[in-house]
Amino acid sequence: MSETIHGLTTAEVTLLGEKAIAAKSLAYCPYSNFRVGCALLCEDGSYVLGANIENASYPVTVCAERTAFSRAIVEGKRESGGFKAVGVSTDISPPASPCGMCRQFIREFCDLKTPIFMWDSKGEYAVMTLEQLLPMSFGPDQLHKPDPNKGK
Repeated sequence: MSETIHGLTTAEVTLLGEKAIAAKSLAYCPYSNFRVGCALLCEDGSYVLGANIENASYPVTVCAERTAFSRAIVEGKRESGGFKAVGVSTDISPPASPCGMCRQFIREFCDLKTPIFMWDSKGEYAVMTLEQLLPMSFGPDQLHKPDPNKGK
């Protein structure tokens, strides 16, 4: 039996890391020079990449994780089964975790048990579940879905 890490095979973790690390080359970060790459492993076996995109007006900057998830949602990945894992890569060591805003964004689309793999500048990683990164979180399951028949 092959070893698994949070339900992923060693090969899946390796490929997720390679894709997250490669995604850093797509970053647009002329102000901070802090490259971040993100790779999502979708349940259908495909990968979606994202990179941070800065703006002269810093609050308008979009993180790599939000770029990847936005792209994945537009590509229909949520409807095709969702997401199996998230990979994030930076040029620092130890690895950096997703920021608070990204953690909440990930929470919208992932189960709390979803593993978040974080690679550093040396190619080493740490892994935590979304629940570990965002304890006592608030998500879509706390909101009541509107009744489509109400008001008819």
